[in-house]
Amino acid sequence: MSPAPHQGHDHGHDHGHDHGRASGRSLPWEGDSHGFSWHGRELSASGFEADTGRGDERLRAAAQAVAEDPTPEHEQQLMDRVAAARWLVPIVAVPVDTEIHDGMRVEGHAEMAAVTLTGRDGESALPVFSGIDSLAAWDPQARPVPMTSDRAAQAAVSEGCATMLLDLGSAYAVALRPSMVWALAFARPWLPSHADDFVAGSVGRAVGDEEIVRFHRLGPARPIGSGGLQITLGLAAGLTHEDVAALATRVGERLAADGEFRARVDAVSFAIEAADH
Repeated sequence: MSPAPHQGHDHGHDHGHDHGRASGRSLPWEGDSHGFSWHGRELSASGFEADTGRGDERLRAAAQAVAEDPTPEHEQQLMDRVAAARWLVPIVAVPVDTEIHDGMRVEGHAEMAAVTLTGRDGESALPVFSGIDSLAAWDPQARPVPMTSDRAAQAAVSEGCATMLLDLGSAYAVALRPSMVWALAFARPWLPSHADDFVAGSVGRAVGDEEIVRFHRLGPARPIGSGGLQITLGLAAGLTHEDVAALATRVGERLAADGEFRARVDAVSFAIEAADH
């Protein structure tokens, strides 16, 4: 993926303003800002005042386990760590208001912007880092913005990113799929789709009125680690290929109309078994 700084939402941070403390100058606390007096006002705490920027080694170990063996069990262990972690979202300086002067490009000023990456498939992803060390190894010029996991996921969604990339460039780099990002954004536990009761209920409703479906069961799709859901349908005997194709289309359309189901499942495949012998 190639870096593509995106000048979008600031997610609660000040873009395009004078960051006085960062440049070593004092801020005029007793002065005014855009006509409003600072006197008597307080800055709200971010919750990360005591943060040293150190990465969580248990989280990194969980990511390493997924990188080496992406089983649903390892992924669930990782997501439990991810949900409780503090993440560093990188932002970088992006020149704006450039112009050509005497044949040379002159940059006006810079704004801080979130970094998004674009893959070969055109999909966007948000890189996030567990610690200052992993961020600096990826881009020492990037500024770390600490966020809780739900805020980081919400930032990804607002930037149009379906995926989050954890500690990109490290030996334990892992991509969080859309179902994982949405679970974080809504601050709900992530489950493998075949073990999710809500998913099971959605599939049950989708096939419930189909008389030719004798039974169904859910399982992880192949390859393991793809995050797909395999729906196995046990069908009555004597069906034609057209009958089966039409059934799969009907069930697929019902599931596609279920927004919560789509947020919990990354992909769906069907398998057919004969229920009557």
